[in-house]
Amino acid sequence: MGKFELSSFIKKHVTGRASSFFQKDIVNHQESLIEGLQSKRILVIGGAGSIGSQFIKAISKYKPSSIVVVDTNENGLAEVVRDLRSGSFEVPSDFRLYPFSYHSDAFYRLFDHEDRFDLVANFAAHKHVRSEKDPFSIDELLKNNFINAGSLLNKLLEKKPDHYFSVSTDKAANPVNVMGASKRLMEKLMLAYSDDINISTARFANVAFSNGSLFDGYLSRLLKNQPLSCPSDIKRYFISPQESGELCMMASVLGNNRQVFFPKLSEELDLKNLADISLDFIKSNGYEVEICDSEQAARDFMGAHSEQLLKYPIYLFKSDTSGEKPFEEFYTAQEERILDKYEALGFIQLKKEEDVQSISSYIDDFKNLLKTGPKKEEIIAMIQHKIPNFGHIETGKNLDQKM
Repeated sequence: MGKFELSSFIKKHVTGRASSFFQKDIVNHQESLIEGLQSKRILVIGGAGSIGSQFIKAISKYKPSSIVVVDTNENGLAEVVRDLRSGSFEVPSDFRLYPFSYHSDAFYRLFDHEDRFDLVANFAAHKHVRSEKDPFSIDELLKNNFINAGSLLNKLLEKKPDHYFSVSTDKAANPVNVMGASKRLMEKLMLAYSDDINISTARFANVAFSNGSLFDGYLSRLLKNQPLSCPSDIKRYFISPQESGELCMMASVLGNNRQVFFPKLSEELDLKNLADISLDFIKSNGYEVEICDSEQAARDFMGAHSEQLLKYPIYLFKSDTSGEKPFEEFYTAQEERILDKYEALGFIQLKKEEDVQSISSYIDDFKNLLKTGPKKEEIIAMIQHKIPNFGHIETGKNLDQKM
């Protein structure tokens, strides 16, 4: 069996690109990137995650004077350090990592202690649709993606950065799940503060093999000799981990106030069926494919053949879980798109929707509702009141009920 090499697999079977999708834009705007990053002080929130850690790698090439990283994932922060210092990355002399939340007393004390940051990039987010399965999980999702982000922006007003970037999602365009709706609320929040702080964000595709993703889970299933499962009817756009960091770097440095960036991916060339990638994954690890008609059949096959496994079992099923959008879109019909400034990037120039007082009222409404211990339906109703085009898809099933 040949060695499985992840980056090669992503290039060949997921993105289909041998080099970065954004390479031309990075070269064409090299001087602006140097000007925006060299000798700058940068705060990265959520820097231990898949996108945040790649953002750190991308900006480190431009010699910032200071990179301060905050994340609740202590083990993830340790891996960031190991990855950077074990690879060919430039690490500034002032490179510090702190294992706490951006909405904690420790963070606020750190912020008060520090000099002003030139750039603040926020990657802290609940990103999974599975996080909307019950009112308790939704509570934390809304706090992390929206409510606490408001407290952060209030704090930043004390020492205004030149630029604030926070990552959004394609699911914020015409949202059908709470995660996407929370990010749409976050966009409204950022716009509310845009008279005082230059803000930008990015809606983008799935990051191939990002932490906690379906495909990242395949690596663990393989190590544990466990079967795979995958929806057969879902297509998604993908970018590589490296590309995710580069996209956020360009959006945070090149982006002007109130701009939302997205990759100019082609539906014909870049929209990939998850099942096709899954079958390629099995074959690339040296196995033939055994398609099973149920989770139990997949487990039984693995149990019966674990000592001499030539075929790898996978259960393919029709998607039927709440909040699952059958297609992806980066913008709505009402949003004006600018497509001719960059080779691989488009952006939307948003208009301010609410002022700080109005968005603070939104936050208070959600806080007060969450204090009552609401039902999921009550939270959904509140979101629909704040985002009239929120077309929530509820099936009564969630991803935690699947293998």
